Amino acid sequence: MSAQFIYLDHQATTPLAPEARAAMLPWLAGPEAMGFANPHSMHKAGRAAAAAVEVAREQVAALLPKGGRVIFTSGATEALNQALRSVPRGGIAYLAVEHSAVVNAALASGAKCHELPVGADGLIDPELDLPDGVGLVAAMQVNNEIGTIQPVARLAERAHELGALFLCDAVQGAGKLAPPEGADLIAITAHKLYGPKGIGALWVREGIAVGPLIAGGGQEGGLRSGTLSPALCAGFGAAAALAMERIEADFQHLAGLAELARSILSRWIVNGSETARWPGNLNLRLPGLNFPRLMIDCRDIAFSAGSACGSGTGAPSRVLTAIGLEAHEARNSIRLGFGRYTTRDEVETACRALDTAARAQGC
Repeated sequence: MSAQFIYLDHQATTPLAPEARAAMLPWLAGPEAMGFANPHSMHKAGRAAAAAVEVAREQVAALLPKGGRVIFTSGATEALNQALRSVPRGGIAYLAVEHSAVVNAALASGAKCHELPVGADGLIDPELDLPDGVGLVAAMQVNNEIGTIQPVARLAERAHELGALFLCDAVQGAGKLAPPEGADLIAITAHKLYGPKGIGALWVREGIAVGPLIAGGGQEGGLRSGTLSPALCAGFGAAAALAMERIEADFQHLAGLAELARSILSRWIVNGSETARWPGNLNLRLPGLNFPRLMIDCRDIAFSAGSACGSGTGAPSRVLTAIGLEAHEARNSIRLGFGRYTTRDEVETACRALDTAARAQGC
């Protein structure tokens, strides 16, 4: 990786915040510090590790609505699977632009599934008629590919009017926007908010019962068996606390970067809503653009064609086709993801390079 490498793929993952790294280090120490202790052990070192886990749990809970509990998981995918496979009474309805972690987990649950359409702006009409017999409605707070912010509070109300539960994938919104009020279940992950990979959480509203996804030693109140990592928990907690402190400053910083990028890439077409969107995500298309060639010509810039989870399939983005784009239009699209540590110089350099390379293609 060259010194000029510019990272604009923050929807795929974010760099580890220095504060999160510092919080993790004591729990990665050698035998002399006892930081490696099992947090489920009853001796002194185990109790110290357990205390660190609970501090982290409180820090993560501060990102989420009051009146619920945080269950640590390996990430949002596990959290979503636990919610979708153990909770629904009846069918599951989900947005056509949901992440594969929701869609595939719903399909694997055995419940009857209903896909809810969105408009060309990537947004669902919150007054859309919901299918009869639905026991759970799933909608993401912020779309990972096009950055649109869904009307989750109203969707939660609609679900409750039907007697259904509401599940929110808040992976892209946690620590960046106000929590999705009205949700019964919320999935988040640490590595999308400058924490470590390998840990996430399922938030469960009080009074909602979920079952375990895996059997074992009964950790996490019997809901998530397996030994917790104090280091990962501490890193997650520190990243969450930092996000809360910086939420307004981060938003303003990203809004400025998005405005700068749009001024340089003014001839590119925005995919998704121009207004109801997270400013750290800019999904653009240009007629005739050859994405693989652009990646080669701009190899010192990290950007993507969409979800990292769907890369390499060769198929056009399911999200972009759901908002009405033809296959060739979806393939003419790129996603730029800005973050807390992205500079204005980096955005300007990257956007000018991308536009120059596109012009060289005749676009």
